[in-house]
Amino acid sequence: MDTQEIISITIVLAAVFAYINHRFIKWPPTIGIMILSLVSSIFLATLGNSSILSEKAVKLAFSVDFQDVLMNFMLSFLLFAGAIHIDASKLKQERLPVIMLATLGIIMSTFIVGGMVWLLFTLFHIPVEFIYCLLFGALISPTDPIAVLGILKKANIPSSLEVKISGESLFNDGVAVVIFISIAEVARSGDFSAISVGKLFLQEAVGGLLFGGLLGYIGFWALRSIDDYKVEVLITLAIVMGGYFVAGHLHISGPLAMVVAGLITGNKAKRESMSDRTRDYLGKFWELIDEILNAVLFLFIGLEMLIIKIEPIVLIIGVITIFIVLISRWVSVSVPVFLLRYKIKFEKHAILILTWGGLRGGISVALALSLSGGMHRDEFLLITYIIVVFSILVQGLTIGKLATKLQQPAAS
Repeated sequence: MDTQEIISITIVLAAVFAYINHRFIKWPPTIGIMILSLVSSIFLATLGNSSILSEKAVKLAFSVDFQDVLMNFMLSFLLFAGAIHIDASKLKQERLPVIMLATLGIIMSTFIVGGMVWLLFTLFHIPVEFIYCLLFGALISPTDPIAVLGILKKANIPSSLEVKISGESLFNDGVAVVIFISIAEVARSGDFSAISVGKLFLQEAVGGLLFGGLLGYIGFWALRSIDDYKVEVLITLAIVMGGYFVAGHLHISGPLAMVVAGLITGNKAKRESMSDRTRDYLGKFWELIDEILNAVLFLFIGLEMLIIKIEPIVLIIGVITIFIVLISRWVSVSVPVFLLRYKIKFEKHAILILTWGGLRGGISVALALSLSGGMHRDEFLLITYIIVVFSILVQGLTIGKLATKLQQPAAS
């Protein structure tokens, strides 16, 4: 398939599924689109290669390099779009839990999942090196609660808890990618050096944060010097596309850079350098970009079902790993909450909502796809897919009811 055909089919499918969901099913958009895509993939798979539709769908799934499209294109837009809608003053108030969840929480989750999955493979007599299990721990640890934030708002949970969830998701994506890159480097070189790993981590993480600040303030200066919403929207596009490209060449974290640049643009730049008209257009533009890309992202997640190799034993391991990931999430949330309990007042049932609301999404699938064959790519891809589908379908569709129920006063 050529590029034009891929883009055309993708947009048409996303629009059709979005319409069906909005008109009839009425689930949260991203969840509805993914379910329709997943059901369609299963249906087409049962038809076999004899069907023209099946053949076209498989060809589309193989034609799209999901890992490349998400990590090198879509992720920059999604993180920037998410960050510009975060209230920096509220985020500042919740900075300690957000930082702890996005750093200590991710590191703990990486090692807990990695260790337990390694034991699980050993139990099933499948030889997998511990370092590759750690890689899996890193790729499955970042949460992606984009699909669940709308549900949580309707559940009337405290705004401070919303900020914790959204703030953690924005930063832990970047932190998890840095951890994944660091472990992958050790796996490829076969040489573990705390100094070299620490240096790489600092280069990626700190470099990304500093570069994001630089991008944000360059954008702020440019936006302050003019008053034309069309040019100002174009400048924000340049920040995302140009900034992410440069970050990749500097070997620093593009995701973290986009989060910081988005926070500065969405707060300082909006407040001090934009007219009301520009603020309105800019907000609607990035909200639209966010919605369209999320529709395409969750469509792709459903289509990946067509090309994933399914092995019965690995399928069983994947189902068991769902519980491992949930336990790991509970521990990696509970420890930061316990450490901060004397400094920060946490909302009632915060640990339970943060645990069940920690959805896994496209970034985990993309990182699994980036593994080489020697890193047990097929096994970890299937396990990742099982966890992501469970996370979105089961957790995503029940977190709203759970949050609402937990917020209700106990019957006397």
